[in-house]
Amino acid sequence: MPIKSRIRAIPDYPKKGIMFRDITTLIKDPVGFRLVIDGLTQRYLENGVDFDVVVGVEARGFILGSALAYTLGKGFVPVRKPGKLPADVVSQEYELEYGTDKVEIHLDAIQPGTRVLLVDDLLATGGTALAAAALVEKVGGVVAEMAFIVNLPDIGGERKILDKGYRVFSLTEFEGE
Repeated sequence: MPIKSRIRAIPDYPKKGIMFRDITTLIKDPVGFRLVIDGLTQRYLENGVDFDVVVGVEARGFILGSALAYTLGKGFVPVRKPGKLPADVVSQEYELEYGTDKVEIHLDAIQPGTRVLLVDDLLATGGTALAAAALVEKVGGVVAEMAFIVNLPDIGGERKILDKGYRVFSLTEFEGE
């Protein structure tokens, strides 16, 4: 059973008209979780994307990013919601498909020139990913690639990210569904 079939679709969540793709059904399944981490691990062992550290976006990006960092022998840096990090931070506001939000990173989390693999569960509008990329760049890092379990290309986030010059990888996508 492939990754896509293990992802639950919830209509009209968090508001009417949105088809929410819930990866909790995927990662609670030991085979599903292994497929995700093994798929991402193989991508970064075999495809020559050079990076120094994995950055995961709260909260599901923490699950993926930390497991991936472990399998690749890399460090892990969290991008969090406001007020969750104890030291000095930089912030970035962004738009979601259903509102606005803000994310933060420790000011000293990434050294200048550090190459980053940015990881999150889902790419929709691209707002969260672009905000996290902006944070990485504010502290001097370089985004080598952005990786997701799910891409929703019809929503337009992938195009926005590619138009800004970033590389994107996803394990699966839901198009026109």
